[in-house]
Amino acid sequence: MKKSTPPPGKTASWMIDQRIKELGDWRGETLARLRTLIKQADPDVVEEWKWNVPVWSHDGIICTGETYKKAVKLTFAKGAKFRDASGLFNSSLEGNTRRAIDFCEGDKINEKGFKDLIRAAARYNMALK
Repeated sequence: MKKSTPPPGKTASWMIDQRIKELGDWRGETLARLRTLIKQADPDVVEEWKWNVPVWSHDGIICTGETYKKAVKLTFAKGAKFRDASGLFNSSLEGNTRRAIDFCEGDKINEKGFKDLIRAAARYNMALK
């Protein structure tokens, strides 16, 4: 994947806003909701724009937010390293590092479990510092 940065004068948050707007369907709504939950779970999260996708970090990458035709995929950079108490990971389960959640149209988000997962990822990153 090509590494990308926002255009001059534009922030990563602006780029994420643009991605949500350009999707203009359930994927944009889902990405926007997940973004809100991430910020609620970790008020110190930093929004970045890398590899042409939204990235949320706290002392390292927590997750990326890719969008596909049939799914919004949140990939947790170190997801295999911490506990998923709610069993939300449903993709990229075979590796030793990453784990992902694919959200499909009509899926209900387990908001409490998702926020717990964001906090677990941030705690894991902070423990590495």
